[in-house]
Formats: sequence, C-alpha cells, structure tokens
Amino acid sequence: MTETRPKSLEDTAYRRARFANLPGGAFLEGAWQKSELTLEVRDPEDGVLLGRVCTSSPHQVRAAVAHIHRHLLEDGWPLRARRAALEKAAVLLGEQSERFANIIAAESSKTIREAEREVARCMETLRLSAAASGELAGETLAFDDSMAGAGKIGWFSRKPVGVVAAITPFNDPLNLVAHKLGPALIGGNGVVLKPSGRTPLTGLAFVGLLLEAGVPAGRIAAVVAGPGVSEALVTDPQVDLISFTGGPATADRIAAAAGAKKILSELGGNNATIICADADPVKAAEAVVAGAFGVAGQNCLSVQRVYAHISVFDEVLERVVAGTRALRTGPKLDRGTDVGPLITEAEARRVEEWVEEARAAGATVQVGGRRRGAFYEPTVLTDVPTQCRVIGEEVFGPVVSVLPFIDIRDAIFAANDTEYGLQAGVFTQSLDMALAVAEKLHVGAVVINETSDVRIDSMPFGGFKKSGVGREGVKHAVREMTEPKNTIINLTTAGAGWQQLAGTTERTKA
Repeated sequence: MTETRPKSLEDTAYRRARFANLPGGAFLEGAWQKSELTLEVRDPEDGVLLGRVCTSSPHQVRAAVAHIHRHLLEDGWPLRARRAALEKAAVLLGEQSERFANIIAAESSKTIREAEREVARCMETLRLSAAASGELAGETLAFDDSMAGAGKIGWFSRKPVGVVAAITPFNDPLNLVAHKLGPALIGGNGVVLKPSGRTPLTGLAFVGLLLEAGVPAGRIAAVVAGPGVSEALVTDPQVDLISFTGGPATADRIAAAAGAKKILSELGGNNATIICADADPVKAAEAVVAGAFGVAGQNCLSVQRVYAHISVFDEVLERVVAGTRALRTGPKLDRGTDVGPLITEAEARRVEEWVEEARAAGATVQVGGRRRGAFYEPTVLTDVPTQCRVIGEEVFGPVVSVLPFIDIRDAIFAANDTEYGLQAGVFTQSLDMALAVAEKLHVGAVVINETSDVRIDSMPFGGFKKSGVGREGVKHAVREMTEPKNTIINLTTAGAGWQQLAGTTERTKA
C-alpha cells in the first residue's frame, strides 16, 4: 500500500475547522434545531470528531411532514420561482465549492479530488433540475378520437405528488441528495431529507444553501437519525412518495412498512465489463482501473467483474495489475492520493473477509489483498470460483475480479448471472458485436468502449432485477415525482354560447 501524507497536520485541521459552523443539526418546521446534538460525525480516516448533529424523534419527523404538507396546501410557489431558486443554488454552490468539497472529503471516503468532482456534478444537477421545468407542460387530449369523447375537450398537466421522503447514502453525499431534492422541488413538491448518518454534514449544508437560494422553509426539512425515525418517515400517511438509494434488504423493509405508496429505489449493482478479442487492451485496462477503485470501490457503478477474451486476457490482466499497483492509497486531503479509506473499519473488515473467502476457495490475489484500519488496498483477483461472494454479491469495496472467456455467449451469460442489473461495459471495435452484446445484457445501461462506471446526470438512471425500481436522472425523476392531472370540459352542457358555436361548426362542415 503506497501512502502519502498531507503537507502538515495544521493544514488538515484548518480545512476541517472551516466548515464546523453549520447552522444546526436538523431542519424541522422551518427552523434549525440547535439542541439534542448527540450524534457524532467522525472522519473515517482517523476517527477525528468533525461535528455533532441531531438525534431526532418520530414525533419530530411527523411534525416536520405535517408542516410541509400544510404549506403545500396553503402557500403557492410558482414554477418561475422554483426555477430561479435552483438556478441560484447552482451559482451559490459554485461560490462555495471549496467549502463543500472539504466537507465531503472530511466525512466520507472521497479524496479531495473526488469531492471536487462531485461538487461540479452537483452544480450540473441543479442546473438540469431548473431546466426540467419544461417537463411540467402536459398536453392536450384528443377526445374527438373516441366515441366517449364526443362533445368534450381537455388537457392534462403535471402536478406534484405532494411530500417526498428522500433517503440518501454516504458514498455521494451531495450529488445523490441533489438528484432527489432538485427534481422534487422543481416539480412543486415538498421534501423531507434523511441523509446517511455517516455523512450528514454535507446534506445539512446543502439544505442551508437551498434555503439561501430561495427555497421556502415550508418546502423542506432534514432529519438525520434517531430511534424509529426511518420508520416514522416512510410510514407517515402524509408522505406521498419515497425516493431511496441504498441496499435491497433495506428497500424490502421500506416497502413492507410503507404500504401502498409510490417508491423509487436505486439499489446498487454487481457490474460486469466484457473485453472482446478485437478490443484495445491498453484502453480497456486503463478504464477498468479507473472504474473499479473510485471512492474506494464504494460506488454502485463500480467495475466488479471483468470478462476478457482468452486472446487478450494476459495483456489485460498485466496492465490492470500494473495500473492498480500504481495507485496511491492514503490521506484524503492529499492531492496525490487516489484511494482513501472505506467508510468504516467494519466495512474494510467485511471486504477483507470476502477476499479471504475467495482466496481459500482457490482465487489468486494478483495485487493488494491487505487491510490497515479502514483502508483496504486496491485488489485484483483471478481464478475466482463463481460461488464466492466477490462474484455473486455487490462487494462495495476496492476489489475487481478478472476472468477469461472463449465464447462470447459464455461471457454474456456470466455477466447476467447475478441478482443485479444496473450497468455493464463492452469493449470491441465491431459495431455489430457491440450492439449484439448490448441487446443481450439485462441491465439498465450498456456502455460501449467504456466500463459500467459512467453516469450522465440527465440520462434515465436505474436498473433491472434487484438494482431498483423506477428511474432517476433529472427530467425522468421529475416525471416520477409528478402525476398527470386531466381537465375535461363537457361542451354539450357548457351553455348557449358554446352550443351555438358548435352548431355553426357543424353547419360549416356540411
């Protein structure tokens, strides 16, 4: 494991101190909560205390939901004002980009460079959310194309579902929050955010930024953690839609508890990349290294399984191993660091256990395979039996398995042989082969001549099987978070003026 150190401990302490002045530990009923700051937030790298946020109660959650529900009924917020607030939020985030990048890097697993990229993406997500106001236009209805529609005209427009519960994970603590809050707000909804208890500072800072940008205090709330808080949020009858990013087991519990309400869920992946015989092994190997170890592998799009044709397998493996060995693991605030810690030492121990299980079953550790505290070395495995968890389940850590194939049909079968179906990559110089393989892969997106680790924030994002229900991606999320509402006018009882005009039209036709 190659380590680097920050320029000075004073520099690290200074950067941490710059964001310690959050306005409160939760935002409830239009006000920041400054008491009950009992939940500690620590840097996963070294355990240093970064701040404290609120431990909320089910009663406070219900009050927050009721407050937003009441404001939705009583207070209007025009579309032009919603768009302006999100546009201003993007500008403010640009002005505060250094602050937000330091918050992300301190409380999460991201290196400072990864955190900066996330801030830039979030600015784009906010701009896309503002531009998605056009998705609310609706359309006229062709009633005259139906016998039942005779004498009627009408249209539909898109209306907010109401109160959205947004539950977000630790691995993208800013942009994944924006992917829920931006579409919810432009659609006219109110939203209660529950960020990960491991990375709540980013979400709370983002709520403060949205309020500063002009989002009404009656449209947003933020709670972090506490006994019964999650259950109170998802079961509240005034919550109309739940947008959740996390694991399938938690999603099952949410669905069972929430009952008959709309649930959008993004639940991770076990992503494969297929490298065909005619692929460029250099570019493919570089892409695999880049796609496997970002955020210490804690990325739902991370490359977990690579299937390389036997004719290029040796070269691909050699280059992937060399590229992995060159990665620098160390302090997140050092710009020379490529891979930081996992979110907790317990997660690093779990990854260690899975790799050791594979090793005991006959797998070969080509590089990596060692843990130090919350750090786990970027690891490349070969000869991995299919029954091992590093093949069959989502590792969510810096581990990639490289396996050979002879027949492309076998590679496709292996890629699909998982409970997940989020994304996949295919490397080939043949367009026919690329399209043929893409057609057979049962995933939400196939990326040609790249790995699975590609997300454009405007695209419909989600997968098949256990990878989730519904789609994110800004304008697609706006559609999910609004519903069409029909307005129908019966002209036959509309009054003499309408009847006279209708009669004139009929005489003209005759």
